[in-house]
This record gives sequence, structure tokens and C-alpha cells, in this order.
Amino acid sequence: MPEVHETAVVDPGASLESGVVVGPYAVIGAEVELAEDVNVGAHVVIEGRTRIGARTRIHPFACLGGAPQVTSAFADDPDDPRVGLEIGADNVLREHVTVHVGTAAGRGRTRIGDANYLMNGVHIAHDGQLGSHCVLASFSGLAGHVSVDDHAVLGAYTGVHQFGRIGESVMTASGTKLSLDAPPFSLVAGDRARLMGVNRVGLKRRGFSRETQGQIKRAFQLCFHSQLRLDEALENVRDELKGVPEAERLVAFLETSERGCCRP
Repeated sequence: MPEVHETAVVDPGASLESGVVVGPYAVIGAEVELAEDVNVGAHVVIEGRTRIGARTRIHPFACLGGAPQVTSAFADDPDDPRVGLEIGADNVLREHVTVHVGTAAGRGRTRIGDANYLMNGVHIAHDGQLGSHCVLASFSGLAGHVSVDDHAVLGAYTGVHQFGRIGESVMTASGTKLSLDAPPFSLVAGDRARLMGVNRVGLKRRGFSRETQGQIKRAFQLCFHSQLRLDEALENVRDELKGVPEAERLVAFLETSERGCCRP
């Protein structure tokens, strides 16, 4: 059975599975679904069409599932069934984290994967897509429609422009401002962000072999340091590193970038 503090306000329409704990003065809306063993801290507000996966821990004063921060001209009907927020299992959302629902004009659903750690003050705006096993350090902010792939690590105060993309295993330095896409496996820093090299620490943490790390480094040399046009560089990567999954994912990311990618 759920354990709900006597001062919490839980709408009768909300769905709380076994093992859910709701702390003092928390507010849970009518269309919220909390899976087993979700822990909701004091003064947390969860509203909208929000689903939260098992064992996720939400610390005090977080606000989840609120309306997007857009001008009234673009605001969706709150009753539109297409908009919502989906959060996976085993996440940790620290104090004052804010995540908004999606928009019908965008992806519809803001989504967060599994086993992510969002530190205090992190903001994920409407239609954001966060993968799994990511760490977002304090006061990082993702504007609307941003996507972040698995195993990314964002340093404190990182800011990401609308529609920006961050590839897998990217690491951003503290205070990074991303107006362009960050390629997979990269280390980026600065205002505006520049490509500083391969995220060697992240690759080691993921357990990539030395051979794979060397192949990724070679792909970066071909893509960013060969003085070739991007299409020519990508063709060289395909030829030299054929069958290397990480190189193929890097090429696919660069080919599909609409904003352009960070460069050295």
C-alpha cells in the first residue's frame, strides 16, 4: 500500500502503486501515475499527464508535469490527450528540479529514460528527450525540444539551445553554452561551445576497450582535423572504420544535424 503523509494532497484520480511514499505537503494531480516504490519528497508538485517509473526518488520542491513555458499564442489545451510527461525507472531528481509536459505541436511527450541523476535546479523544458544513465549537474537547463542521448554528463550551469542535440557519452564543462549540436563521445566547453576532443573519461567509464577508444579517436581526427569538407571526411570514416558501431553512430549523428555541430 502507498504511504501518504497526512498533509499531502493526492487527487482521487491519481494512480499510486504499492510502496509509493508521498511526503509532507506534496501535491499529486488527477492524471499522475506513480509506479512501485516511487518516493516523493516534501513539497513536491506533480501534475499533468505524468507517469513516473519504479524506484524513482524525487527530492523536495521539485515540480513535474507543469505547463510549458511558452507564450499564450502557442499554449496547448491542457485537456489535449497528446501532451504529457514520461519518466522512467531508477531516476534521482534532486531539489527544485523542473520538468514540463510536451506540446501537441512538438513531440507531444517530454521523456526521461532510466537511471538518470538530475542535480538541484535542473530544468528540462517541453518536448525534451533525455536518454538513460545521464548526469545533469546543478542548474543545467535544456530548452524546448532538446534531445540528450545515453551516458551524457552535463557540467553545472550548462545551457542548451532550443532543438539542440547532445550525442551519447558527451561531457560538457561547467558553464558550457550549446547553440550547436554536440557530437557523440565528445568533450565540449565554452561560450559558445567548442569541441575540445574525445571524452576519454566517459569512454573509460562505459568500459570501452582501448581498441574501440582508438577507433573513436581516429574517427574524430578524420571528421574534425583532416581539413576536408564534412561529406568527404564522413566518407573516409565509412571506408576506414567500416563495421565499427561507434564510428557509424558518429557519422549518422553528424549527417542528421540540422543546426550544425560544435567544431574545434
